[in-house]
Parts: sequence; C-alpha cells; structure tokens
Amino acid sequence: MTTSATPSPGTAVARSGDAESAPSPAPQKGPGQRRTGTTALLTLGLTGLLLALCLLSAGLGAYDLPLGDVLASVLHRTGLGGRELERAAESVLWNIRLPRVVLALIVGASLGCAGALMQGVFGNPLAEPGVIGISSGAAVGAVGAIALGMSFLGNWTVTVCAFVSGLATVLLVYALSRSGGRTEVVTLILTGIAVNAFAGALIGLFIFFADNAQITQITFWQLGSLAQATWPKVLAVLPFAVAGLAVAPLYARRLDLLALGERPARHLGVEVERLRLVLILVVALLTAAAVAVAGVITFVGLLVPHLLRMANGPGHRFLVPGSALGGAVVLVAGDLAARTVAAPAELPLGVLTALFGSPFFFWLLRRTRRRQGGWA
Repeated sequence: MTTSATPSPGTAVARSGDAESAPSPAPQKGPGQRRTGTTALLTLGLTGLLLALCLLSAGLGAYDLPLGDVLASVLHRTGLGGRELERAAESVLWNIRLPRVVLALIVGASLGCAGALMQGVFGNPLAEPGVIGISSGAAVGAVGAIALGMSFLGNWTVTVCAFVSGLATVLLVYALSRSGGRTEVVTLILTGIAVNAFAGALIGLFIFFADNAQITQITFWQLGSLAQATWPKVLAVLPFAVAGLAVAPLYARRLDLLALGERPARHLGVEVERLRLVLILVVALLTAAAVAVAGVITFVGLLVPHLLRMANGPGHRFLVPGSALGGAVVLVAGDLAARTVAAPAELPLGVLTALFGSPFFFWLLRRTRRRQGGWA
C-alpha cells in the first residue's frame, strides 16, 4: 500500500505558523534616512566645533584669558549669571577679542554661503567669488573709496562702494562666461583670471596716487585681515550679511532643480534667468559685506561647500546653510592661527587661506579634468 506524501492539513498549518513566528529581517535604511543622519551629525559637529573655536579664540592671544573667565564674563553680560572680570581682562575680551570673533563668524559665513550659491548657479564645483574675481572687484570699490577720500555716506561709504563694484564684477563675469546658453568651466576660470588682473591694475593705480596713510589701508585690503575689528564695523556690515544669509536658503529647492539642467528646471516651474540674477545679487551682497571689513580672503567659498558636498551629497537644503556654518568654522580657526602661529607677529589672514586653499584648488581642478576626460 502506497503512503501519500501529501502533508496533512495540521502539518501545513504548523509550518505556516512556524513561518509566521519566524523573525522578519530588519528593514534596511534607505539613502534618504542615511543622509538625514549624516546631515544631523555634520550640523551638530560643526556647531560644537564652532562654539569651541569661539571660546579658544576669545581666550588665546598675547593676553591669555582662562576659558572659565571667558564664559563667566559672557554669562555676566548676558544676565545669565557668571561674574565680572578685572578691568584689564574685561577690556581685552569685550573690546578686542569678541568683536574679532564675531566679525570672523560673519565674514566666514558670508564667504561660505556665497561659494555654495556660486557653485549652484554656475553648476560646477570650481566657482567661487574670489577665484572668478568678485572679491577683487569688490576690493577695487573699497580701495577706490579710500584712495579718493570718499565719505559721502560716512562709515557706510566703503561698504556701499564695495557692494556696487562687486555687483558690477559678478554681472560682467556671468555675461562673459556664458556661451550657447551654458557656462563653461574653463571660460569661467579664464574670465576670473582676466578680471583679477584688471582689478589688480586698478588697485595699483590707486596706490600710485594714494598717500602713505591711504597706502597702509589699501595694503590691509590686499592681504586680508581682521586686525581692525571693532563693534562699529560689526554693526556696519551685519545688516548686509544677515539679509544675504536669510535669503539664500529660500532658494535651496530651486537650486536642486537647476542641477537637473536648465530645460528640466524650466519644465518644473523654475524661472532660470530670474533665479540666477537674484542669487548673483545675493552673492555680491555677501561678498561685498565680507570684503568691506576684512579685505580679500579667497578659497573659503571654494573649499567649504565642496567638502560638505563630498560628505553629504549635493542637496542644497543642507549645503547652503551648512556652508555658512562651515565657513564660519574655517575663518574663526584661520584667524586664531593667524594670531598665534607666529606670535607676537600676526600673519595676514588672506595669505593664510590662500596658502592652504591653493593646493586644494589645484587638486580639485585635476580631479575635474580626469572626470571630464579633458579641459572642455
């Protein structure tokens, strides 16, 4: 008699129950979840690093202040407790150190954010306000105002002249680098070289006609420094920087759509030319604000956005505010190094950023060339 191999109903149910009771595999995290975690980690890390650098920068220098004293004084002034320091220490902290730290925050955030916007608008990682001549153009306006003794707007004269000159420069670069409806990387760089050379020639002419006191001020613009930071300078440049930093994140989604290409972006409702003009205005505003108080400081806007893009991807919802945060970290750290590396002498901040930024730019240029298989 042949035995049937068909399982009984009870056996089938038992096996089904076994299958149901078996633990299901853990769900895999998608790219979006992983990126959200990376974004939060980067934001917390940069914020913590920035706070630590601010405390170090406020305490270290020719007149060292213990970090506990710095915190106690800040808490006392803000009404959160703490204690008042001795008169000399209080004066050094609030009249020399803290204005410089706050100015480094403003300038670094402005340059970092401007770099992220430039790279998004032009669609390549080689765009940066200093590389393509915007910083030099803004410096021409500031230097010209100094050499010609302009004071028609009081303390705002240099800032306004830098803004107008920076805006004119960025519009010129944008117009000259576009060909056939797109912007070529090589054309962008070569245009920047030409603009930088022309700006250098204009600065040379201003130096030729300037007196000794004016030459000292012009040298400050060429080398870049925060040594002359004061609270009035912070207040003079703060509205420009705050306006630019507040507006920039509002265009993050449209920059993401623009990264798909001009035609897809138009089909998705983006007014490409209007977007570019608005963001160019914001870039000029941020760059002019930085140059007006710190002189020409290059490569911050190139290095910071590219590193964040490598770490967290190209999404501008994080890249734009993250670049502002990262730029502040870089400039506070750079200013601290400029003050302490060669103490009691002080290194020019613009020279220091160029010293470290130039090799990074060369590496980035080589990397882009290898990816594209050539210069075109």
